[in-house]
Amino acid sequence: MQAPVVVLNTAAGERQFGRKAQLSNITAAKTVADIIRSCLGPKAMLKMLLDPMGGIVLTNDGHAILREIEVAHPAAKSMIELSRTQDEEVGDGTTTVIILAGEILAQALPQLERNIHPVVIISAFKRALADALTIIEDISIPVDVKDDKAMFSIISSSIGTKLVSRWSNLMCGLALKAVRTVTWEINGGQTEVDIKRYARIEKVPGGEIEDSKVLDGVMVNKDITHPKMRRRIENPRIILLDCPLEYKKGESQTNIEITKEDDWNRILEIEEEQIKTMCDAILAVKPDLVITEKGVSDLAQHFFVKNNVTAIRRVRKTDNNRIARATGATIVNDVRTIQASDVGTQCGLFEISKIGDEYFTFLTECKDPHACTVLLRGPSKDILNEVERNLHDAMGVARNVVFHPRLCPGGGATEMAVAVGLEQKGKAVEGVAQWPYRAVAEAMEVIPRTLIQNSGNSPIRVLTQLRAKHAEGFTSWGVDGDAGKIVDMKEYGVWEPMAVKMQSIKTAVESACLLLRVDDICAAKQAKTAGGGVGSDD
Repeated sequence: MQAPVVVLNTAAGERQFGRKAQLSNITAAKTVADIIRSCLGPKAMLKMLLDPMGGIVLTNDGHAILREIEVAHPAAKSMIELSRTQDEEVGDGTTTVIILAGEILAQALPQLERNIHPVVIISAFKRALADALTIIEDISIPVDVKDDKAMFSIISSSIGTKLVSRWSNLMCGLALKAVRTVTWEINGGQTEVDIKRYARIEKVPGGEIEDSKVLDGVMVNKDITHPKMRRRIENPRIILLDCPLEYKKGESQTNIEITKEDDWNRILEIEEEQIKTMCDAILAVKPDLVITEKGVSDLAQHFFVKNNVTAIRRVRKTDNNRIARATGATIVNDVRTIQASDVGTQCGLFEISKIGDEYFTFLTECKDPHACTVLLRGPSKDILNEVERNLHDAMGVARNVVFHPRLCPGGGATEMAVAVGLEQKGKAVEGVAQWPYRAVAEAMEVIPRTLIQNSGNSPIRVLTQLRAKHAEGFTSWGVDGDAGKIVDMKEYGVWEPMAVKMQSIKTAVESACLLLRVDDICAAKQAKTAGGGVGSDD
């Protein structure tokens, strides 16, 4: 991708150590943070990334940008890894974590110039982190997960800064319905919400964004294998297979010599008998629909058509798992072991519909599905890709609130509260550790400052007003990202899950500590290609 490239001198073989290595790491981290600083808040700018093949990505999602840009510096690569960690862990706050980590490292630079040892700085950072987490805990409030209105306001604050903010209500509804569908109470009172595996987003270009919906079941991009099979079945009995319905040939060493013509016919009969035995085992449980991850031979299709059974082949493993969860069927590995209990009966309707140029299989009207497909419609692939990225964030937020039903005020209010709290606690820290401790407090202000800058307002004046409010104890005041003024987030209705805030501060501080520990960067030698294998002693 053609985007700002952070270059490392070490690539040319130059070694960096001591202060020089630390400076190099801090500069690289700041550069990465600066790339996506303008992507924070509702007035965020978009980045247009060009790939070598000529494709483009238009987005203001920090994680998507960092995933696509090319960097050469190891510290910059480590920063990009942070956004991936944040995305996998909580699904939101990827831009925040990078900006925070970059600013904490930038604030560490004056401490290094004061000749404070990195170990002292790191221990002060760790202490500040522990205090910051306590402050976040104190200002957070509990939330009722079953209250739709409250959940909508939380999810809308996550996507209000994105392209889909125009369809905020629709997207919040999709995210909330998808998360509630895949929520599953496991034995022992635990809740499992696996949106990665069981809530699949299918993008179909065409139609309007308003046509997007969460299906109460699963949709796969497949058609039936034989034209005479039924294309619509109500309340189907479904069998899921993980084995081919084809003749199993012998291994490569198998050698058959045929001397009589009858022998050849017999071999063909054996093939037919084997497939017939497999089909009979399946037909014994009276299915209406057979779905397999592998192939279905012509002969097997013939037996199925004769018995009015529909077959779908070569379905992805992940799709098969979702169908199993939605319909209550069990995936069978060997047709000889099929039992009546393996048949899925929870699906209300099997139907094959044509959308655009392609045929899609719908398994809908499932009773208590625990797996779903989010069908996204839109004018073009680029817009659909961006909507998918935004919906992923919204689902991540909904999932976090289900797990940790506590909220923090958004709009930079939480970061400002942490900054003011750490500033006050910093007075009690003894010795030189006080400087790096207060540096974390200053670094926290970068989020509200960036929000004000991105809205086109004067950061100094507004930030001073915000600091004064927090010093008086109004911890819920933050920045209105549209107007760049300070507002009470309680009235404004912008909330963020506590899990996201805690994770982003933890990740940012931990990574800053990690990069400060580095005092030497040198290029590793290349593996010898000629001769001298693994065991050679050089």
